[in-house]
Amino acid sequence: MKTLEIERLRPTQVTHGAREVQQKTKFYQSLSGHDLEMAIAEKPVPIVQGPGGESFATDHHHVAAALWHAGIKSVPVVLVRDLSSCSPAEFWLTLENNRWTYPYDQHGQRVAFSDMPPHVWHMIDDEFRSLAATVRDAGGYAKTSVPLEEFRWADLFRQMLPRPTTDAEYDALVEKALQLAKSSAALGLPGYAVPDEEKGGRKAGRKNQKEN
Repeated sequence: MKTLEIERLRPTQVTHGAREVQQKTKFYQSLSGHDLEMAIAEKPVPIVQGPGGESFATDHHHVAAALWHAGIKSVPVVLVRDLSSCSPAEFWLTLENNRWTYPYDQHGQRVAFSDMPPHVWHMIDDEFRSLAATVRDAGGYAKTSVPLEEFRWADLFRQMLPRPTTDAEYDALVEKALQLAKSSAALGLPGYAVPDEEKGGRKAGRKNQKEN
């Protein structure tokens, strides 16, 4: 499998969840030898070749950043598409049309593509992006193949919950976010899990329809 130096990897997102990166960094630091090699090989970074032959990550930004913080110099990559012949404007438009980029900052405000961070370790921390990952891992919603799903959940939490400023505030926010993920406010988001009581109501409704 082809590998690429992480310092040559360009982000297509402005933000990431620093807490998620820290968690992944500790995981990689806990491994060595064959176990570390296998863990790295499990998450190849999908890339698109852009103008000038630069390599842009379309996913796994947290993995790449965590590996860099863990002292790993290169990462396995998979080429998704070669857009090196495109102009910068055509390149970014193609990425956006394919949902391979997320040009929004930690406040949910759109930024210019020219303001994308130059490296994965320069990405801005978004506490709500970390919260989205924590809630997913706690069973708040299911992981899907929908592109950028975590950012959609992060935006919901950003709109409905206060931004945490300490670890204690973050921990307290997780339970509120879990409840929110199970509520009607999250309907339509990828991986939304229908609450058990609602499932029961639907089953009862279908049973009554059959009996009638």
